[in-house]
This record gives sequence, C-alpha cells and structure tokens, in this order.
Amino acid sequence: MPESDWPVGSQSTIRLVSSFPYPFHTYKMAEEKKSKAGSNVFAMFPQAQIQEFKEAFTLLDANRDGFIDVSDLQCMYANLGLEPKKADIEAMIKECPGQLNFTAFLTLFGEKMHGTDPEGSIKSAFEMFDDDRKGILEEDYIKDLLTNMGDNFTKDEIKSVWKEAPIHDKQFDYVRFTKMVKGSDQQE
Repeated sequence: MPESDWPVGSQSTIRLVSSFPYPFHTYKMAEEKKSKAGSNVFAMFPQAQIQEFKEAFTLLDANRDGFIDVSDLQCMYANLGLEPKKADIEAMIKECPGQLNFTAFLTLFGEKMHGTDPEGSIKSAFEMFDDDRKGILEEDYIKDLLTNMGDNFTKDEIKSVWKEAPIHDKQFDYVRFTKMVKGSDQQE
C-alpha cells in the first residue's frame, strides 16, 4: 500500500519520526498496522499471529506467573537439552526495559520483525535538539524543524500530527511522544 493511502495521522507521525536524523529513518509500519491509527502493539500483527505469539509465550512461561524470567528461559533451554550461560540468558531478558509480560514480548517481536528503532534511540534523536535535556521542545521550534529540515512537512501534515502530539503550554513533550510511537505509554 503506498504511503499516500495510509491514514493521515499515521502517515504524518511516520514522517515526523523519519524526518529526524538517523536512527529514525528505519521506522516502518507493519502492513496490518497501516490501516489502523495509533501505536498499539496489538495492531502490528493479525489476530492469528498474536494467538501464535500467545501460545509461544505460554510455553516459555514455565512457572505460569505471566512473566518470562531467567528461570523460565533456563527451563526452556533445559527442555531442549541445552545449557547456556546464565549471563547469556540475563542478556536476553535485559532486551526488555521492564518485566517481560505478554505485551512486552509482543513489542520485542514487533521491533525485531518490523525494524523499528528502540525507544532510547528515538528519544536520543530528539535530544539532539534539546540542549537542556528537559524532554520538551518549544512547539514553534519543532514546527520550524519539520517545515525546513529533511523531509519537509506541509501545514496540514503538522496539524494532523499535532492532534495527537503531547503539547502543553506550547511545549512539545518528545519523551511522551516517543512512548506513544513505541506503544510503551499504554503499559504505564
């Protein structure tokens, strides 16, 4: 589906993310997500695939506590006749910024399968323009960047992004925006 057929909000949000210097240029939407607005991780996959991921998650969650942890992965490897180093298993768990519940599990697969950048990378790109590292940018400044740098936005595209953007008192909250783009705002 060509970019021009995406929902206006989604297209503008992707252009906002992709208009910043690397690492934003790799942000992509899954084919299934193009028809839905928002950054809900469950919209990234068809329902049948989500069910398959749920079955895989359940197999990995050996103690059935709703989270995958080091002991769950050790059990899985033992069932396969393997004994990886504990440090390797801990490194796998650390790929998730918090506890590895099903939503986080799905998010990790979404990132791996659909080529999105980690939340920290997206935030770092915004920080390049925030000398004080306050997590906010002046609304007029970000609009100027979007209309004059990289892939220039039209006024309508900015208006579309601004409908959902976290802006308060003419301050663009890029930390919150990054969480919205990555879907981590729904886990809080």
